[in-house]
Amino acid sequence: MFDYINISILAIFIPTFFFVSITPGMCMTLSLSMGMSIGLKKTMYMMVGELLGVGLVATSSVIGVAAIMLNHPTIFLVLKYCGGAYLIYLGVTMWLSRGKMALNLEECSFNVSRKNLAIQGFVTAIANPKGWAFFIALLPPFIDENLAYVPQLAVLIFLILLLEFSCLIIYATGGTTLRKLLQNSSNVKLLNKIAGSMMIGIGIWLALT
Repeated sequence: MFDYINISILAIFIPTFFFVSITPGMCMTLSLSMGMSIGLKKTMYMMVGELLGVGLVATSSVIGVAAIMLNHPTIFLVLKYCGGAYLIYLGVTMWLSRGKMALNLEECSFNVSRKNLAIQGFVTAIANPKGWAFFIALLPPFIDENLAYVPQLAVLIFLILLLEFSCLIIYATGGTTLRKLLQNSSNVKLLNKIAGSMMIGIGIWLALT
């Protein structure tokens, strides 16, 4: 892998993108909220969609597709408003301790489909204009013109996804831990309200960005 990339660039690239990934944002907050409401295992399906979205955005930002997307804001408007509205809807149902994502001690089960979780993560990742702008500004400078283009881009995107996944796990684990601390009959509604409020906040954040 290291034959395709400048090691000195890599030494700067890894801490830079780890810092960016670990910083609280839409996807990390979503991971935390889902960790609280449905647990780490099922949150993994959201992570799959989110990582696919991040990979798509990162690749597109380098090959020029992002320029087309940024010049046609209508595409973003549709994704942002639909995605934001759906997240707000989920947040409200969780806040009311209703719906498929709300924690219910009596049933102790969740009926959220894997496909919907993955789509939710994917839409959140690609519908954030700041994510596109960030990759356009930050990723290309790490491309060494003296090395083969495709292999080093593949290495950089692999590392981005690895760092992103690690941070998602950290946030989701934190949410799951908080869920276990509060998971009793007196605190289950509070837990749903916290997770639901975070979900509503993400939806508003996404729509207004």
